[in-house]
Amino acid sequence: MMNTSRRTFLQASMVAGAAGAFTLPAAFAQSRASGEAALPARLTQEWDKTFPKSENVDHEKVTFGNRYGITLAADLYQPKHRGEARLPAIVLSGPFGAVKEQSSGLYAQTLAERGFVTLAFDPSFTGESGGAVRDTASPEIFTEDFSAAVDFIGLLPSVDRNRIGVMAVCGLSGMAITAASSDSRIKAVATASMYDMSRSMSRGYKDSYTLEQRHKVIDYLSQQRWVDAQNGAFARGYHEVPFDEQGNIVKSSRLFPDTLAPDADPVVVSFYNYYCKPRGFHPRSINSTRAWTATTPMPFFSFPMMANISMVSPRPLMLVAGEKAHSLYYSQDVYKAASNPKELVIVPGADHVDLYDRADKIPFDRLDAFFKANLK
Repeated sequence: MMNTSRRTFLQASMVAGAAGAFTLPAAFAQSRASGEAALPARLTQEWDKTFPKSENVDHEKVTFGNRYGITLAADLYQPKHRGEARLPAIVLSGPFGAVKEQSSGLYAQTLAERGFVTLAFDPSFTGESGGAVRDTASPEIFTEDFSAAVDFIGLLPSVDRNRIGVMAVCGLSGMAITAASSDSRIKAVATASMYDMSRSMSRGYKDSYTLEQRHKVIDYLSQQRWVDAQNGAFARGYHEVPFDEQGNIVKSSRLFPDTLAPDADPVVVSFYNYYCKPRGFHPRSINSTRAWTATTPMPFFSFPMMANISMVSPRPLMLVAGEKAHSLYYSQDVYKAASNPKELVIVPGADHVDLYDRADKIPFDRLDAFFKANLK
């Protein structure tokens, strides 16, 4: 049976398209080719974000450690005219496979313009953060990274540590919610284009994996560990494992090809047009240049992130999703499972990726009001 996940759509799109059809620009293709580079020796200091720098915000590159001893890199944004009073703060990350120079940084800077101290960080093993092996993911460590960020921001002299919230975009949303379920210092949680990566990786898009397919994925990941151990290197692969029409697992060392077929699925095109075009491309982003390590899905089969979602209450939860988003069902299902207070904000006409960077569609006024009301 053919899996209908968006990665299956991607696989189908990898058939060479017609010339000029969604072609990756040459300069970006060169950056992608060198995307296997290890952690930078030092943090970049130039402005290398995918969005313009605000004149109303002070920006600083910072580092801090998590409880596993991994050093995380982050961008700290503070209102330029902040006075002496301690301010509410928001910790941000996501999407899954993105870097702080992309969507989470845009959210962080915009919310800093509105009076919050914000911190957008790269999760462990990604971007400018430390950790080996590079470009691997751990649901537990990524969850811990949010709490580590709370450690850091709560010690800043400009921050009221009793007024800290978290926000995440896409695949880091599940980790943000999970962090709040066990860290009471987090007073409010908001998500945008929420994705539950445990559910996505272990069950497929809209839970489309059959039991046989789930076992096949587990067998593939298990055998891949021996291959990696024998080779002394970690192969790359899709983090949401697709199947072809013959029921075989599809493998690739890159999330997106250089070109998409003219009839590529619209969901794939929307991701491609963000990560692989000037709009959102960044050379440190996994999604822009390569793929995760092939065994990345393994721990997500055994780490159900929404298991303790009721523990977030009585702290408030806001879920923002696009009306036309293929991922809308994640926010709807989490909203049903969560206890009050909770709010589901559906943005008319918006798809999943629109909420990454489309300022005309991202409901910043609603987010501003939510955090100001709940970080009093």
